[in-house]
Amino acid sequence: MSRGCRLLGAALIAASLSAPAGAQEKVQAPRPVKGATAVRVPNGAITLDGRPMEDAWKNVPVIRDFVMKEPTEGGVPTDSLQVRIAYDDAALFVALRIVSRNPAGIQAPVARRDNIGAAEHVWISLDTYHDRRTAYSFAVTASGVRGDWYHGIDNETNIDLEFDPVWQAASHREPTGWTAEMRIPFSQLRFNDAAEQVWGVNFDFWSPSRNEDVFWIPVPRNETGWSSWMGTLTGIRGIHPTRRLELLPYVASDAKLNADRDRANPFDDGRNIEKRVGGDLKMGVGPNLTLEATVNPDFGQVEADPAEVNLSAFETFFTEKRPFFLEGARNITGSGANLFYSRRIGARPRGGADADYVDYPNTAAILGAAKLTGRLSSGTTLGMLTAVTNRESARLYDVGTGLRRDTLVAPRAGYFVARVGQQFGAEGSTAGAMVTAVQRDLASGEPLSALLTRRAYSAGSDFEMRFRQGAYSLGGFVAGSYVDGDSTAIGRLQRSSARYLQRPDAKSYHYDPSRTSLSGYSAYMYGSRNSGKHWLYDLTVGTESPTFETNDMGRVGTADGLVSEGSVTWRETKPGVRLRSFSSVLSGATEWNYDGDRQYGELRTDNTFTFPNFWQLTASAFHDVRGLDERLTRGGPLMGTGYNNVGIIALANSSAATTRWQARVYYGKDEFGAPTNRLSGLLSFKPTPQWAFSMQPNFLRIVTTQQYVTTLGGGRLQTYGNRYVFARIDQSTFIATTRLNYTFTPDVSLEVYAEPFAASGAYSKYGELAAPGARGLRLYGTDGTTTSYRGDTLVVTDNATPTAGLPATFKLAPNDFNVRSFRSNVVFRWEYRPGSTLFVVWQQNRSADAPYGDLVSIGDLADPFRSRVGSRGFGASGVSHELSNFFAVKLNFWIPAL
Repeated sequence: MSRGCRLLGAALIAASLSAPAGAQEKVQAPRPVKGATAVRVPNGAITLDGRPMEDAWKNVPVIRDFVMKEPTEGGVPTDSLQVRIAYDDAALFVALRIVSRNPAGIQAPVARRDNIGAAEHVWISLDTYHDRRTAYSFAVTASGVRGDWYHGIDNETNIDLEFDPVWQAASHREPTGWTAEMRIPFSQLRFNDAAEQVWGVNFDFWSPSRNEDVFWIPVPRNETGWSSWMGTLTGIRGIHPTRRLELLPYVASDAKLNADRDRANPFDDGRNIEKRVGGDLKMGVGPNLTLEATVNPDFGQVEADPAEVNLSAFETFFTEKRPFFLEGARNITGSGANLFYSRRIGARPRGGADADYVDYPNTAAILGAAKLTGRLSSGTTLGMLTAVTNRESARLYDVGTGLRRDTLVAPRAGYFVARVGQQFGAEGSTAGAMVTAVQRDLASGEPLSALLTRRAYSAGSDFEMRFRQGAYSLGGFVAGSYVDGDSTAIGRLQRSSARYLQRPDAKSYHYDPSRTSLSGYSAYMYGSRNSGKHWLYDLTVGTESPTFETNDMGRVGTADGLVSEGSVTWRETKPGVRLRSFSSVLSGATEWNYDGDRQYGELRTDNTFTFPNFWQLTASAFHDVRGLDERLTRGGPLMGTGYNNVGIIALANSSAATTRWQARVYYGKDEFGAPTNRLSGLLSFKPTPQWAFSMQPNFLRIVTTQQYVTTLGGGRLQTYGNRYVFARIDQSTFIATTRLNYTFTPDVSLEVYAEPFAASGAYSKYGELAAPGARGLRLYGTDGTTTSYRGDTLVVTDNATPTAGLPATFKLAPNDFNVRSFRSNVVFRWEYRPGSTLFVVWQQNRSADAPYGDLVSIGDLADPFRSRVGSRGFGASGVSHELSNFFAVKLNFWIPAL
């Protein structure tokens, strides 16, 4: 990160904000001033049936003045939309009437909640705090499917789909179009206590058959924002925030059946039945805060993570799918460093267990968790979460002794994260701070204390200054971390792939086996132009110290970096004869370590073309420059990396089409001639309004000439007495994520998820790092070395590096692999009353692996089910197979507003 980059970033922002109005491209549009009024109706006056025919609706004013945003900005809508808003003591009601010019063309598929994109729908968005930044949105389709989401920031498309309040909606088809009604309980909204509520409000009507998007107040194409553009909703009087006390108890039972089980295994009786009870609580704390708690939470209905073959030294970070940790996460995570990664809570234990038969826990049971979230009338946001996970033991059985025993694999642990944020100024700028803590019940000297830290803390603060109604922003964050524990555990952190402090050629840091703590810091700063007719840009600079460590509660892949990156965008949002819109982005990024070695550098261009029929073509290309990678040797000296060139092209049809498709081609080749080819795509269609099918096939062929294999002693002096062994690997991967859903009604669905997966890797051309910083290898079989095979084992004799006067000889075991898996689950979901759901789940996992590296193909996806013909098939010796079935039933019952 150079001083010039920092000065350039400051100059860009300063010049943009200080230039005379006539010298700048116009970035601000006049914002319409509109108002809507809600009318009180008697309790029980409205029956929610999708037909707003009750007398109560007659005195409610109609909102009609809607404006088209797509396909013609500022145009007159094709269809007529009428909206009314009413309320009683308990809920807000919204009535909709759509009079269509082509009623037969209305798209109204039936789908599960939130899957509304392919259906004609209307949504209302409410800024209940009137802070011009946040909003709740509620949608209903022509077939009665509900959708809901939360806008945590002032952005129309940046939404949180995990917002799942308990509310109701119904729709009705008419010869001239359709009507609908919504009932949104005030208990599901957060707002300030006042005699009369003043909220922001906006509406959107989406007609996919015409790709037509109609708003009450549209945000112009060349602007960003959402809540700051809203009109005003008044008339709600005598309504106060409720206590919002809700209970959601559950009962669940499951069974795991393993095919061809080993009957000598005392931990597998063929059924493996388990039963659980638990529940969630949600309670209002004052008018603005909500306390949520869970006891013995169950996530049996959640989809499994995707299959993968990870040959790197780095952890794969999967997305969170557990509902308790998803809802309201934005108030806790913030926008700074990744100090909180909720999947750390309840993760798979890490302690070792060795015996003839082992029953190892897949997760650390969460005894209980609670979170407090909300926004005060002062504009202060609060988020706090705490959780406790139980001690976990693996059950062991030794055949020789006949003894059973338990071994501890995870200690009891407590987790805590808290964040506070403050909005200030007319522009809605923000500042925030957060802390995290992990405490494990570990005594010094016990086996797990050599593996895990005892305490881990982090803290950080962030800010974002908004200028000219959000057209410009300047922000950043700073964070620090501290962990402590036994010297063995801290030594593991020093040697981990996140930092490799033991690297022999490092100058800025060193490995200290006596350390019992580790502390570090991270800081970033950015500036951007977010709105404008044609030009946008951003610049970011940042740093992570080598000893920055947050992986007990957060996530950090690699520390030790000085980063600078930036981009410039030119776009055209006004439709023309050949293109509806066009954008071209030129970007660059580079990272240096604290020794001043450039880790990587990239120049990239991304170009997007949207055609009049809403098809989209994307063309990208990038060039990676040579670098010095401090991670490739996994604790050894630097290794050089070559340049790399990549081109990507993708074509997709309209996202509103009933049959959607996408095709993408990725082609790259590096300095050593090693190619990377990827073919991927999407096909989804709805053969009937209730059936939905989608498939995302993905084929990857990648050749790597610097695949790490192992580190051996007895090497040359220039490589610090070690041999850092690498090989060429030819990898192929095929995955096809498939979904088939049948929706009986908007509240009853059957969903099938299947993920066939096949991967292979063939190793060849073994060698060792020739010298620190070298890009090439000292290939075995050259430069004074000879090779031979004993079976599948490679034997290398090094005559140029003798040991005790004799040629050095060492062996390398075969590494080729072939993996097949088929993960699937079937979920029957019935919301039998508002907020209460029955789940019936069947999950099946099939897998097989073999020690050879043949390239995979489409036919190989079936290998978990059958054996291929031939001596190298999956029926051969050395091949392992696994098949398991998991059945679960879960029933929860929502008890509202006690």
